Amino acid sequence: MAFDAVAELGTGRESTEAAFELYDRLDPVDAASMIGCWRGDGFTTGHALDGVLERFGWYGKEFVDADNVHPLLFHTGSGGIRKLNPALMPLALGLRFPQLNNDVSAKLFRATQGLLATSTSKARLRMTEYRGKVSATMCYDQRPIHDVFRRVDDDTVLGAMDMKGMDQTLFFLLRRDRY
Repeated sequence: MAFDAVAELGTGRESTEAAFELYDRLDPVDAASMIGCWRGDGFTTGHALDGVLERFGWYGKEFVDADNVHPLLFHTGSGGIRKLNPALMPLALGLRFPQLNNDVSAKLFRATQGLLATSTSKARLRMTEYRGKVSATMCYDQRPIHDVFRRVDDDTVLGAMDMKGMDQTLFFLLRRDRY
């Protein structure tokens, strides 16, 4: 499936059902093919967190090996990339108050993101079954979250963030960073 078709679907206000229709048609991803650095991009479905990561400076994810994954990479003010600890992210606040997705909150986040920084891995990569297919899955160490990936093409995956207690799945795209 061409990346353009996936990107086009995720640019409007698609429903979660439409996103799952596409997701379920995609092939699984093997864990070995996820190794490397990936740039993240939103996939809009009307989720309360749509656009939050992007506005706050999300860069993507880094898969060093199966046991060492950096799930949240963010741009720094100086043009670098910083690894953040997801356990310190105010996810529940963003879900409860979507109005916090604004420029003022983003600026405050960027100014204080150093307090959330980590140098250690905060996730693992495993093969799990989700919606009838076994695929590469990023399992957060300190949060009840699994990001399950499906293959769009060799350098693009569609992720589904499955979090215990979250009513709606958050979708996102990752593109291999070939820096």
